[in-house]
Amino acid sequence: MNRRNVIFAVVTVLGLAADQATKAWIVHTLPDAGSRGIEIIPGFFDLVHARNPGAAFGFLREFEYRHLVFVGFTLVAVGVVLDMFRKLKESDWYMSLVLGLVMAGALGNAIDRVRQRWVTDFLRFHVEQPASLKQWAIATFGTNEYPAFNVADTWLVVGIVMYVFHELFLGAGPAPGAAVGTATTEPPAGTSPPASPPAS
Repeated sequence: MNRRNVIFAVVTVLGLAADQATKAWIVHTLPDAGSRGIEIIPGFFDLVHARNPGAAFGFLREFEYRHLVFVGFTLVAVGVVLDMFRKLKESDWYMSLVLGLVMAGALGNAIDRVRQRWVTDFLRFHVEQPASLKQWAIATFGTNEYPAFNVADTWLVVGIVMYVFHELFLGAGPAPGAAVGTATTEPPAGTSPPASPPAS
């Protein structure tokens, strides 16, 4: 198995395992969804147990058939990721890592939706102090906290950011099949190189 396949498989499996394990742990530790949670960094970061039947920021939360829509999106996303992976060079470890993260994130939340029709979120960031910063956040964004999210969401965001970075800064290169560092090609076997023009 080449390096591309190994990286993609390992990142996908470990990323998915980390997502499902952390969700299982939070459900076991905080069985009552919506409870106050565990304060990790006072006034900034808590562990909570939240159930999100919608997408990011509660999108489609009230739509009756939302789980079917999300499963459909996931199937399309998985197909796109696999198609991109199939076209990668065997030495492209960076994009193998990127696609593995995206795959792990997509599958992690898809498993939740198929199994229970909601996604378990537990990472909550918020601003309480100083009071002026809290008031500014509420006045600007309507809230002083970021919607709770999970490890799968993290993999998706990191993967997308890495992909954008790749396209902006790493994507440019020689055309496929072009020789690197050479400006001429060898003449066909059995032929003589073209004669040099006479000196003037």
